[in-house]
Amino acid sequence: MERLIPLGLVISLFLFFPIATSLPASGRPRTYIINMDKSAMPAAFSSHHDWYMSTLSSLLSPDGFSVGSRGSNKRENKSTEHEASMVGQFPIFSPLHLYTYNHVMDGFSAVLSQAHLDQLHELPGHLATYPETIGHLHTTRAPTFLGESFNDEGLPPVPKRWRGACETGTEFNASYCNRKLIGARSFSKGMQQEKQNISKTNDYDSPRDFLGHGSHTSSIAAGSSAVGAEYFGYAKGKAIGMAPKARIAMYKVLFFDESYDTAVTDVLASLDQAIEDGVDVLSLSLGFFETPFDENPIAIGAFAALKKGIFVSCSAGNNGPHAYTILNGAPWITTVGAGTIDREFVAHVTLGDGELTVTGKSVYPENLFVSDVPIYFGHGNRTKELLYSLDPEEVAGKYIFCDFDSSGQTNAYAQIDEMDTAGAAGAIFSSSEGPFQTTLLDTKPAPQVAYFSSRGPDRKSPWILKPDILAPGVDILAAWVLNRGFAPIDDDDYLLTDYALESGTSMSCPHAAGIATLLKAAHRDWSSAAIRSAMMTTAEVFDNANGRIIDMTTGVAGTPLDFGAGHINPNKAMDPGLVYDIEIQDYINYLCGLNYISKQIRTITGMHQFNCDSATLDLNYPSFIILLNNTNTTGTTFQKELTNVAEGSSVYRAVVRAPSGMKAVVQPATITFAGKYSEAKFQLTVEIDVGVGSIPESDYFGNYGFLSWYEVNGKHQVTSPIVSAFAP
Repeated sequence: MERLIPLGLVISLFLFFPIATSLPASGRPRTYIINMDKSAMPAAFSSHHDWYMSTLSSLLSPDGFSVGSRGSNKRENKSTEHEASMVGQFPIFSPLHLYTYNHVMDGFSAVLSQAHLDQLHELPGHLATYPETIGHLHTTRAPTFLGESFNDEGLPPVPKRWRGACETGTEFNASYCNRKLIGARSFSKGMQQEKQNISKTNDYDSPRDFLGHGSHTSSIAAGSSAVGAEYFGYAKGKAIGMAPKARIAMYKVLFFDESYDTAVTDVLASLDQAIEDGVDVLSLSLGFFETPFDENPIAIGAFAALKKGIFVSCSAGNNGPHAYTILNGAPWITTVGAGTIDREFVAHVTLGDGELTVTGKSVYPENLFVSDVPIYFGHGNRTKELLYSLDPEEVAGKYIFCDFDSSGQTNAYAQIDEMDTAGAAGAIFSSSEGPFQTTLLDTKPAPQVAYFSSRGPDRKSPWILKPDILAPGVDILAAWVLNRGFAPIDDDDYLLTDYALESGTSMSCPHAAGIATLLKAAHRDWSSAAIRSAMMTTAEVFDNANGRIIDMTTGVAGTPLDFGAGHINPNKAMDPGLVYDIEIQDYINYLCGLNYISKQIRTITGMHQFNCDSATLDLNYPSFIILLNNTNTTGTTFQKELTNVAEGSSVYRAVVRAPSGMKAVVQPATITFAGKYSEAKFQLTVEIDVGVGSIPESDYFGNYGFLSWYEVNGKHQVTSPIVSAFAP
């Protein structure tokens, strides 16, 4: 039925490296996002947009004259120079309006001189200003127009509640949309102010995907079934998205010139439009440098989506494996890390006169003959096993032969970085024998935490465990674009393909978004917090070899600071039994507990009526993190509430699994639910004794256990991680 098919917005076009910085100060005008208090609008204006435009028009030049303002229609947005005139020795710049924001915040973005900005700060209604910020594409490697993944066969007409549109532009016609791809828009005004133009050679100033990343991530979330998908003989089979019957709306915000960039003004505009269009799920494979929530436009935009009942999934970032590298850590965002799956690709290399063949991992698309290249093999020299130990004079220009342990105990990625630094021409990683271009299934152990996946705790909000969940993000097969080659066969030669294998938290994020779409379709009355709770409390905490999930960087068991609550299990998430729900006021209480002042909370939430009478750092989250202090013993008490989302009455019993040095007590140990949607509260007290035994203090970073609620005479098990960490 139509009501069971949610509109799935997939804005997971791009994953950005979290080193975005504000643009350097200069004499030229700059782009700013201006957050306004809508309650301050004079009654004479019929809309906030009119108020903003009038405000811009009233700004004075240095000589005291009003210079007016310019709108941001298509013709004006293409301008490569700011209009300027001279009065005396002062240049006069007309403020240029870019976007008005109605949902992600109350405000607008505009190109302003410093004099204009100073005047704005003094006007009634001004809340905050954010300078333009640039983000950069960051994955793990620097079809016919609509392929099979966007086939609308079997889908009913587009729901009448949909308010979106498909825009015509370069190499894209609105008629390309169908009952699957129901929206396609492009946002480039902010980027054009920085780059002055979008390269017509290297990108399209239209919704058309040039980079391939948008096609890849959207088909992961909601791609239609595509039989016969493969990547040059690897991963043959059927490609299908997590929610194949969901609709997709694409919002393009990243463009190529000399680098892959996006402007935060454009990202905010796309979020604002997505909310207006009526999406149900947002998948955001992007992120900027972490700032306090009141200075973080992504956190602000996500809160606006939350208030509209929109589930927001974000990538955790690709800056692992170090701690405190997590992105998108706001507690109203579901933050997704990346893990491996139980599949590997193997090939073999024949050396010398053909008598010796070694086998390793590869997705190279062709046969390759390399002659007269020396091999370097340091077998028996244990010092060469250490990072930073290779001598460039020994290995430069050579292929390095490396033993590789396919069980995951060897960190090949660190080895690759080391060999690249030393100037090696290439590398051969040898494992057990296997045929060329073969896909091995049911490999063990899996999943493992990807080496690049960003780790917690979150620096801005360490009292909430992040990431929330782990999802597949390594060598994921999904749709690609035919205009851009993917498979490298030479330095500047790439083969075209309908499907590509990509890795990154860009890929894990849409997995969670697609599963959230399924849960939202099956449980229309669930909040975003309930959906996230269902994913987290049913996640897998053991791998397919019945061991703890391994961190592929170290080859040993990871911790919830790496994988959150565990690896996502969509089938179990559909029926979690109990959920930890969170109301809007609960998030406000948490912001109060973080000592945000009223103006900052207004900026984050867009709300004017609230209070901090119940300020707390104890949010009703489905995970527990204890921040260690400088004393030997740290104790924390959590107050939580569970909601029964299963039919009928039930009784649950608490079971705690705690490691050495951690003591956890649950009161009451048994809770009863009278029926569906009934609630029960409990208290968990956790004590960490750093002085226990001979365990090094450093081991308490990531030391963890679990609290599980088992349904008595029932099938449900509701599990949450308990982890200790040092505050950043």
